[in-house]
Amino acid sequence: MNQNNLIERGPCHWELPASGAMRVPVVIYASDVLLRAMDDKALEQAMNVATLPGIVGASYVMPDAHWGYGFPIGGVAAFDADAGGVVSAGGVGFDISCGVRCLLTGLRREHILAVQHALADALYTQIPAGVGSTGALRLGAAQMDAMLSGGAKWAVGRGWGLDADLARIEEHGQMLHAKPALVSEQAKRRQRDEMGTLGSGNHYLEVQEVTQVFDDAIAQSYGLALGDVVVMIHCGSRGLGHQIGTDFLSRMVAAAPGYGLTLPDRELACAPIHSELGQEYLGAMRAAINCALANRQILTHLVREVFARLLPAAQMPLLYDVSHNTCKLEEHRVNGHLRQLYVHRKGATRAFGPGHPGLPEALRAAGQPVLIGGSMGTGSYVLAGAATSQALAFASACHGAGRAMSRHAATNIWQGRQVIDELAGRGILIRSPSTRGVAEEAPGAYKDVTAVVDAAQAAGLAHKVARLTPLICVKG
Repeated sequence: MNQNNLIERGPCHWELPASGAMRVPVVIYASDVLLRAMDDKALEQAMNVATLPGIVGASYVMPDAHWGYGFPIGGVAAFDADAGGVVSAGGVGFDISCGVRCLLTGLRREHILAVQHALADALYTQIPAGVGSTGALRLGAAQMDAMLSGGAKWAVGRGWGLDADLARIEEHGQMLHAKPALVSEQAKRRQRDEMGTLGSGNHYLEVQEVTQVFDDAIAQSYGLALGDVVVMIHCGSRGLGHQIGTDFLSRMVAAAPGYGLTLPDRELACAPIHSELGQEYLGAMRAAINCALANRQILTHLVREVFARLLPAAQMPLLYDVSHNTCKLEEHRVNGHLRQLYVHRKGATRAFGPGHPGLPEALRAAGQPVLIGGSMGTGSYVLAGAATSQALAFASACHGAGRAMSRHAATNIWQGRQVIDELAGRGILIRSPSTRGVAEEAPGAYKDVTAVVDAAQAAGLAHKVARLTPLICVKG
């Protein structure tokens, strides 16, 4: 990235002052190394976001950011509806409420190694993965609408999980004010057979070992200790979320002139929050959030069933579940005043700090668990929301390593079988229906997740708690 016009404001904190049509500055949280490697398109997109009506504070860029659709992936922007603020489908993304959840197991590495191959095979058999993957569950029209309204709470009510899980999920597992009637029939058809499936791309299910602990006190409060085994699930709203994004982007593009909106990029298609179209999108998007929460809840139940068969000593409470493609109405302090803001996080996660009332009581003192997924073969991290994060980027942090190259470029360098064999040599078992998909997701195709996490900590976005190293990865 061209750094000529950037001003260094602090550790891993850069600013591009507002100019031209920009209403607010761009703020980038990244180390010098990450910043230099970041593509210029990500900055251009962040500048475009800064021109949107009603934006508050700044157009924020996380350490893992890269070029995306409209907004950069790793972009955060908040809008005030009463100041003409807009909601943008491109600012949420197509995989609405894609997110990560982490399950504790009470097991140690040696327990997994004793059944590693059998466990990998069983998880792969039990968890449908890949493009167009379908599960055993088929929803009728009434069940579909109930799921889109109820989220993980609906799933638990049907026996897929525990009441205790709901306290450890954002919004207690149910996004309120969802409007299933505003979700197109095509979107519902695409999801009818996809509940309880991982999907493809960067989605995964991993069995991981805690290989480093950086903060003993917070790790203990989270139930993490060196050598422990956890399970991380990364997936979203599947075909339904993608179709909602597609449906509303086209509608927003067509409606923009009528709202007096001049867009620097059609991919930034948006609508005033108070408009009928804006409210319809929010209602459909919230339904997609519930779809993702229900999907991850069903997957959790399936994972628990596998562990119960092969490792019956496992105790598998949920540590936390957090989404990273959303727009949510939140209260934030801006210039000393509390304001209700619609916070878009695209490829970015909430990072509520200690004491935040939105956190479950058991986690409130430590701050929100921030789950940062790495690429298979490298590692993931658990961080904690920091007291400083609220004032930096509306309590937001990075969501993963971030791609360093396109999927097409990755397949020109790696072959899937090669990646699988190399990782097996390091004791990491990969199960996937697509060797091409494995090549696209090769560890080298991503940024250094440790550098990304270190930048997030240096900037004050979140605080490192533990590093997780994969033992098994089921990849879509």
